[in-house]
Amino acid sequence: MPKEREPRRVVLDPDGPVLVEGPVEIVMEDGSTVVFDRFMVALCTCRRSRDYPLCDTSHRRKTRGSAPGKLREE
Repeated sequence: MPKEREPRRVVLDPDGPVLVEGPVEIVMEDGSTVVFDRFMVALCTCRRSRDYPLCDTSHRRKTRGSAPGKLREE
Protein backbone atom coordinates (compact mmCIF):
# COMPACT_ATOMS: atom_id res chain seq x y z
CA MET A 1 0.00 0.00 0.00
CA PRO A 2 1.54 3.39 -1.00
CA LYS A 3 2.49 5.72 1.82
CA GLU A 4 0.21 8.77 2.03
CA ARG A 5 2.10 12.03 1.45
CA GLU A 6 1.61 15.15 3.51
CA PRO A 7 0.21 18.09 1.55
CA ARG A 8 2.50 21.04 0.86
CA ARG A 9 1.42 24.39 2.24
CA VAL A 10 1.20 27.13 -0.41
CA VAL A 11 0.59 30.73 0.66
CA LEU A 12 -0.70 33.15 -1.99
CA ASP A 13 0.11 36.83 -1.50
CA PRO A 14 -1.64 39.10 -4.02
CA ASP A 15 1.15 41.69 -3.69
CA GLY A 16 4.10 39.35 -3.53
CA PRO A 17 5.50 35.91 -4.19
CA VAL A 18 3.92 32.51 -3.79
CA LEU A 19 5.37 30.86 -0.67
CA VAL A 20 5.74 27.08 -0.81
CA GLU A 21 6.89 24.87 2.05
CA GLY A 22 9.97 23.04 0.86
CA PRO A 23 11.69 21.09 -0.30
CA VAL A 24 10.29 21.65 -3.80
CA GLU A 25 11.05 20.61 -7.35
CA ILE A 26 10.09 23.17 -10.00
CA VAL A 27 9.59 22.27 -13.65
CA MET A 28 10.66 25.23 -15.80
CA GLU A 29 9.10 26.28 -19.12
CA ASP A 30 11.87 24.52 -21.07
CA GLY A 31 11.23 21.24 -19.21
CA SER A 32 14.31 21.44 -16.99
CA THR A 33 13.87 21.00 -13.25
CA VAL A 34 15.24 22.95 -10.33
CA VAL A 35 15.28 21.52 -6.78
CA PHE A 36 15.30 23.65 -3.63
CA ASP A 37 15.89 22.12 -0.19
CA ARG A 38 14.84 25.22 1.76
CA PHE A 39 12.09 24.98 4.39
CA MET A 40 10.19 27.78 2.58
CA VAL A 41 10.60 28.85 -1.05
CA ALA A 42 9.36 32.20 -2.40
CA LEU A 43 8.40 31.87 -6.06
CA CYS A 44 8.28 34.96 -8.23
CA THR A 45 4.93 35.76 -9.87
CA CYS A 46 5.79 39.18 -11.34
CA ARG A 47 8.76 37.91 -13.43
CA ARG A 48 10.91 40.89 -12.37
CA SER A 49 13.25 38.71 -10.32
CA ARG A 50 16.83 38.40 -11.50
CA ASP A 51 16.86 35.04 -9.71
CA TYR A 52 13.69 33.71 -11.39
CA PRO A 53 11.89 31.43 -10.48
CA LEU A 54 12.87 32.55 -6.97
CA CYS A 55 11.63 35.90 -5.70
CA ASP A 56 14.29 38.54 -5.02
CA THR A 57 11.69 41.15 -3.90
CA SER A 58 11.88 43.07 -7.20
CA HIS A 59 8.09 43.35 -7.02
CA ARG A 60 8.50 45.84 -4.17
CA ARG A 61 10.00 48.45 -6.49
CA LYS A 62 6.70 48.94 -8.30
CA THR A 63 3.14 48.74 -7.06
CA ARG A 64 -0.17 48.66 -8.85
CA GLY A 65 -1.67 52.11 -9.23
CA SER A 66 -5.34 52.96 -9.00
CA ALA A 67 -5.80 52.70 -12.78
CA PRO A 68 -5.86 49.16 -14.17
CA GLY A 69 -2.59 48.10 -15.74
CA LYS A 70 -0.63 51.13 -14.52
CA LEU A 71 2.36 50.84 -12.21
CA ARG A 72 3.89 53.54 -10.05
CA GLU A 73 7.28 53.71 -8.38
CA GLU A 74 7.34 53.30 -4.60
